[in-house]
Amino acid sequence: MLSEDNIVLLTAILAGAVRRGTPLAFAAIGEAISERAGVMNLGVEGMMLIGAMSGVWLNIATGNPWFAIAGAGFIAMLLAAAHAMFVVYMGVNQVVSGFALTILGTGLSGFLGRAFVGVQISGVTISPIPGLSEIPFIGRIFFQHDILTYMLLPVAVAAWFLIYRTRFGLRVRAVGEDPEIAYVHGIKSQRVRLMAVLIGGFLAGVGGAHLSVVYTKLWAEQMTAGQGWIAVGLVIVAGARPHLCLPVAWLFGGLVVLQPNLQARGIDISPYLVAMLPYIISIIALTVAMHRDRAGFGLPAALGKPFRPEK
Repeated sequence: MLSEDNIVLLTAILAGAVRRGTPLAFAAIGEAISERAGVMNLGVEGMMLIGAMSGVWLNIATGNPWFAIAGAGFIAMLLAAAHAMFVVYMGVNQVVSGFALTILGTGLSGFLGRAFVGVQISGVTISPIPGLSEIPFIGRIFFQHDILTYMLLPVAVAAWFLIYRTRFGLRVRAVGEDPEIAYVHGIKSQRVRLMAVLIGGFLAGVGGAHLSVVYTKLWAEQMTAGQGWIAVGLVIVAGARPHLCLPVAWLFGGLVVLQPNLQARGIDISPYLVAMLPYIISIIALTVAMHRDRAGFGLPAALGKPFRPEK
């Protein structure tokens, strides 16, 4: 039987996991769609940073946080488009292009966002759902968040429907398994890969904007602190299945908020060890995925493999 203090601690950790996992989930769902088409984008970190910076800039310029979040998604999509042009149409190594995208996004966001560092914005506020938010335990965990967090479940369901229940999704999966055979059967493999990468870029930008416009309501250089890499890692853990990215993101979000909650209650455990857990798991997932058969993780067979149709 849990004591009242333990229930309070568990509730705080689970509620924090849902909210802290939101930017991770948006970025991971987008990356999963991209990987389903056979394109790995290791530039998620850079796109999230551009999204975070753009969200603050657009919120200050327009005063409309929802326009800012949508705009951040589209600006991050421009970086994704650059990645797609290199890897889809020019056959550049996907890992190299992804690293370059992260470096570019980090540098651009730091340079362009200098004037906004530390500037507090109104952003998106917490909006408890009347009635549901008052349910003991469950209400605090799921129904006392911001609107963007509430939208995460419909987005995950929509991503599942898109990939597994639509003609476009069938083409994405076909291209991810073998773009040459898909091309022979009349599918424009490069165009499908381009669209998947653009969707992934938009969602990564939205995830970054959640950090700045919703979670902290300010911009700070490199504020993602490696969460883009965590998003890539959890996509591998989820087997590049968009709908499974949501619970995995909540798990990683729980690891992120575990240390401050334990520390606040005086529980004696190394904060450095707990803070490292999400990154350690991400590194292990990435390392194992690069040295084992992709099928063992449910990843597409053509993930990372370039395709340029013969003229």
